[in-house]
Amino acid sequence: MLVWGGGQSGGIGAQEAVPNAPLFEVDPFWPQPLPNNWLLGSTIGVSVDSDDHVWIVHRGNLAPNEIPAALDPPFAEACCHPAPPILEFDQEGKLVQHWGGPGEGYDWPDSNHGIWVDPMDNVWIGGNGADDSHALKFSHSGEFLLQVGEDGYAEPDSNSMTRYQKVAKVTFDAEANEAYLADGYGNRRVAVVDGDTGELKRYWGAYGNRPSDDELPRYNAANAPAHGAVSSDKSGDQQFRNPVHCADPTSDGLVYACDRPGNRVQVFTKAGEFVEEIYLMPKTLGSGSAWDIAFSTDPDQTFAYVADGVNQQVHVLRRKPLEYIYSFGSGGRMAGQFFGNHSIAVDSAGNVYTTETFEGKRVQRFKYVGMGSAAGDVGVPWPGD
Repeated sequence: MLVWGGGQSGGIGAQEAVPNAPLFEVDPFWPQPLPNNWLLGSTIGVSVDSDDHVWIVHRGNLAPNEIPAALDPPFAEACCHPAPPILEFDQEGKLVQHWGGPGEGYDWPDSNHGIWVDPMDNVWIGGNGADDSHALKFSHSGEFLLQVGEDGYAEPDSNSMTRYQKVAKVTFDAEANEAYLADGYGNRRVAVVDGDTGELKRYWGAYGNRPSDDELPRYNAANAPAHGAVSSDKSGDQQFRNPVHCADPTSDGLVYACDRPGNRVQVFTKAGEFVEEIYLMPKTLGSGSAWDIAFSTDPDQTFAYVADGVNQQVHVLRRKPLEYIYSFGSGGRMAGQFFGNHSIAVDSAGNVYTTETFEGKRVQRFKYVGMGSAAGDVGVPWPGD
């Protein structure tokens, strides 16, 4: 039996090791180097397709001294150039294909954000630029298929039936042929649309309430619940804070929504009925702790993994009963550390993938190494430790 943890940090109290928890170690050799002297910018989405290929989306926001060969006139003969926005890697970390950017018939986001590959291998993205009020659907090879919402609206309207506001992430429920929009950086809701037409079918705010765009009071960390606290009594903030950063359905009919600056993940039925919520690192201010969520790929989706881009960790949860188990990772630039841990995904073997925004600008793989005992903050899951 593997045993991890025991050391506590970040204000987390003493915690006994939890048995039968999934354990990981960072794979410092994945992915392989990009060709063509390409560099990633802020990498703000990751997803895994039906072939266990890993997809990422990035912005290409690179400083001139990072891409001197791309300047006009070039300042260098070799290095470097921004990589195309959307990249697909195989399990060996080799780049398979790349595409993305403006084209005819659709409005490429001013600031692309989030990526999801649905079971039909269609690719969905959102955007959180000032006027990004829509989401896009493409084929596996990058052919434009659908635009959801109207581009060009800068003001929030969390009860609009036709437009969105800075969609953080799109996910998909294949059984119902519905796409879930984490809506978003401007609006404060989960929105569900038809997967073929993009027609809005339903939406809801925190606790299943009607969302409101009224200004909220500052987050009060002094009155925050304990780290890992679970509640079903609807006693917290009655509206989501911006951004609503994830809205992910599960195979058992639930939806997990990330209230990022509220430091909580709320659980709903697919009809928008509130079930329960869990608070993670709830004294976190600013951008908050609940950045993205992904689920283990066993039939019951037993575990959930939450990316935290402020505390620079991945928080491991058990879904039923909902409970916090442990966290891995730390802040830094080396393998297994994070700077702006933004998005998270899981492949069929249980490996976890993360991407980093701001100046993190990378994708990492954490290999599943089996079940064991873990508790609290285990730090960087280095091979052999």
